Amino acid sequence: MDRKELIALLKKYGQEHLLFYYDNLSEEQKNKFVKQIEKIDWKLVNIAREGRKEEKRGCFEPIKGMGLEQIETNKDKFSEVGLEMIKAGKIGAVLLAGGQGTRLGCEGPKGIVNVGITKDLYIFELLFMNIMEVTKKAGTWIPFYIMTSEKNHDVTVTFLKEHHFFGYPEEYVTFFIQEMAVSVDFEGRILMEGPDQLSLSPNGNGGWFSSMMKAGLLEDLRRRGIEWLNIFAVDNVLQRIADPVFIGATIYSDCDSGAKVVRKTNPNERVGVLCLEDGKPSIIEYYEMTDEMNHRKNSDGRLSYCFGVTLNYLFRVDKIENISNTSMPIHVVEKRIPYLTKDGQYIVPENLNGYKFEELALDMIHFLDSCLPFEVVREREFAPIKNATGVDSLESARELLKKNGVEL
Repeated sequence: MDRKELIALLKKYGQEHLLFYYDNLSEEQKNKFVKQIEKIDWKLVNIAREGRKEEKRGCFEPIKGMGLEQIETNKDKFSEVGLEMIKAGKIGAVLLAGGQGTRLGCEGPKGIVNVGITKDLYIFELLFMNIMEVTKKAGTWIPFYIMTSEKNHDVTVTFLKEHHFFGYPEEYVTFFIQEMAVSVDFEGRILMEGPDQLSLSPNGNGGWFSSMMKAGLLEDLRRRGIEWLNIFAVDNVLQRIADPVFIGATIYSDCDSGAKVVRKTNPNERVGVLCLEDGKPSIIEYYEMTDEMNHRKNSDGRLSYCFGVTLNYLFRVDKIENISNTSMPIHVVEKRIPYLTKDGQYIVPENLNGYKFEELALDMIHFLDSCLPFEVVREREFAPIKNATGVDSLESARELLKKNGVEL
C-alpha cells in the first residue's frame, strides 16, 4: 500500500490523524505501520462510532447440570472413559495465556507471576503440575497448546524454555499467537502507542479457535487425532486440567461441550451463570440477571440459576470447527488506555478514556446444541488470581493453595 492508498483508506474511515508521524518514519517503520493498518477490522471502529447497542437476549431458563453427588457416584466410570480417551491421544489442552500481569504488579505475562512465599512458584508452574497429575495417571503426555499475544509471546516462550517447561516435554508444547484488535477513544478514533505503533490489545479469549486455525493448527489436531479440546484460563491456579472425570462425564452425557462450574454462594454473587437461552446452552452475566432469576429456587430449596462458570471448558473439535465461520459477538469494554499525543507525549490516563474490543470463549457455548454443567468443589478447583489483594486475588489464591496442601 503506497502513501496515496493509505491516505484514501484512512480518510474513508475518518482516521487521518494516524498519519501525523508518517512522513518522519523510516522505510522500515512505514512498512511496519502499514502492515498494522492492513490488519484493522474496520467493523470494530464502526461499532465504536455508531455507539454500543444492547444485544437483544432470548428467553432464559435454568439448565440441568451434573452435581457433586452424581459425579461422586459415577466417578470411577467417568474416569475410566476419560483416561481411555487420553491414552488414545484424543484429548488436547489449550491454555489461554494472552494477558499481562499488570494488575498484579507484574509487567510481563500473568503466567510468570510468582505465587510462592518461601520459594519460587509460578502460575505457569502450577498449571503444568496440575496437568502432569493426569499424565502420570494416564501414562502418556497430552498435547499442550499455549495461546500467547503479540505483547507477551517472546517473554512467555523464553520463560518456559528457561524453566524447561517445568518437566513437561517440549515436543508436546505448541505456541500460537492470539489476534489483536485496535483500541479507540470514545469518539472512535484509533489510538497510538508510538509514532509507528497503533494501540493494540489481545482480542479476548473467544478468538482462541480462530487463532489456532490461522496458525495452521487444525491440521496438527487432525494429524494427532485429537477429538476434544480442554480450554482453560491462565489465572486459576487450582483448576484440574484434562480431568478424566470431566471428560468422561461430558462424553457419557453425549454433549457437544462441557463447562466446569461452581455453585453460587449467594443469589447476588457476581458471576456469569450457565443456563438455557431459547432452548440452547448459554451464559448470562450477573448484571443481566433479574432479581427474580437471582432468587428463583428449585423444589429442593437450591437456587435455580446456580452454576457459575470458571472458564474451564471442554469442546468437541468437529463441533467447533462447524461453527468456526460464525461471527462471534463483540464485547465493547471501557478501559484506561495509554496513548501518544500529537506533540509526542505518552499519556497514561487516570480515568476511562476509550474502548477495547473482545470476543469471549463463553459465547461459543451458545452456538452449540448442548453443554454439560459439571460441578466442582469451589475450594478445591477455583482459585482465580485477578487482583493483587481482596477477592479473587494473589492473597486469596495463596490461602486456597495452602488448604489444598501446596507448599508455598
